[in-house]
Amino acid sequence: MGIVLVVMSALSLAAAITSRGEHTTLTISIVMSIIAGLCAHSCLPKLRDTFLKANLSGRDLLKRDKPLLPETMGLPVAIIYLITLFLFIPFPFINWFEGANLVHEDDPTVGTFPYNKLGEILSAILAIQSMILLGFADDVLDVRWRYKVWFPAIAGIPLMIFYYTNKGVTYVMMPVQLRPYVGDLVDLGPLYYVYMAMLIIFCTHSINILAGINGIEAGQSVVIGISVICNDLLYIFNNPDRASVEAHLFSLYFIIPFVGVTCALLWHNWFPARLFVGDTFCYFAGMTLAVVGILGHFSKTLLLFFLPQIFNFVYSCPQLFRLVECPRHRMPRLNDQGLLQCSTVRPNDKKPMGKLGNIALKLLRALGLLKVFEYDAEGRIIECNNLTLLNLVLARFGPMSERNTTITVLFIQACASLLAFFIRYKLVHFVY
Repeated sequence: MGIVLVVMSALSLAAAITSRGEHTTLTISIVMSIIAGLCAHSCLPKLRDTFLKANLSGRDLLKRDKPLLPETMGLPVAIIYLITLFLFIPFPFINWFEGANLVHEDDPTVGTFPYNKLGEILSAILAIQSMILLGFADDVLDVRWRYKVWFPAIAGIPLMIFYYTNKGVTYVMMPVQLRPYVGDLVDLGPLYYVYMAMLIIFCTHSINILAGINGIEAGQSVVIGISVICNDLLYIFNNPDRASVEAHLFSLYFIIPFVGVTCALLWHNWFPARLFVGDTFCYFAGMTLAVVGILGHFSKTLLLFFLPQIFNFVYSCPQLFRLVECPRHRMPRLNDQGLLQCSTVRPNDKKPMGKLGNIALKLLRALGLLKVFEYDAEGRIIECNNLTLLNLVLARFGPMSERNTTITVLFIQACASLLAFFIRYKLVHFVY
């Protein structure tokens, strides 16, 4: 493995020294991403004992023997990702390195060095790095939700400041049906930055909420990451607009290394897991995806890739907002046959459920999104499944093995991405 890494590093360096152009820069990014993935794959098993000795560990409760596994293993993966980005920073600007003048080598009339592009990259790295730090703090200190819900917005401040100082657009294109009334474009002004903050918070926490079984956090991140790569490539090869190409190249420079290191993490976190990814990875993944969506100017498309996470959040709202009793842990449970089945809640046990909670459960039951296990004599719900996508899958298709549960959810994620592409490239013409 070490020899392979050395050889690939040498090839990458040789390519960087001898060539120019954005396609070459993209090739270098791909090679460095492969190296980063191999490094992560090699390092994670070696760091297992280090994390166990530091008491960064947890029991895998969905196994019969409940093995003790190292936790927060998303941290070394995130560090390798950051190092990869640090080493990659010079390559998008290689054509400007002509002596000490910082002028474009092939065309001096291009203009001065693109400091705004460098600032964009550095602000994105700072936002991701800040989120990793706050995620690690959450893993170590177990911060309460009322506080950590704001962590992503705090980490995203450098990104929003850069966006503001570089006169980032704050207008949105309106649907065709509304243009006679409000015009083609509507400037949201400060509300656009509120939207950016909400997007960052959602992307970060949505991955953290859809969690609890082996491979699910890293798996959904890989599927979304690959979807973003496909979307970027479609833009680059089918769009003559230079600004759009630059924005999507920026996205690729960040998302390809992310997919590389996350694939390595998924390998070790796949059933039966040898490690846990921790909140650090969930925060790191969510912030990275939010960054490329915002600075790549395709945040609406990004939200389409998050359709399962949006559904999971909306579906969980009755419990998240305490309309229905919400236990601390809502992950599936292991039955006597070693299969996973949905965990349940008794919404009227501690205190009678309110009117809004009753309405929410009746609506979900009418839509086929709730499995009721027990009613009382008056027809009220005594026991039903917890309101998460994982439990819904198990309520409808389970019991099933943990591995098959993960595969089912990732299949749903992949189908959602296909639907997102259909909406973005086919149905969009009826709206915009």
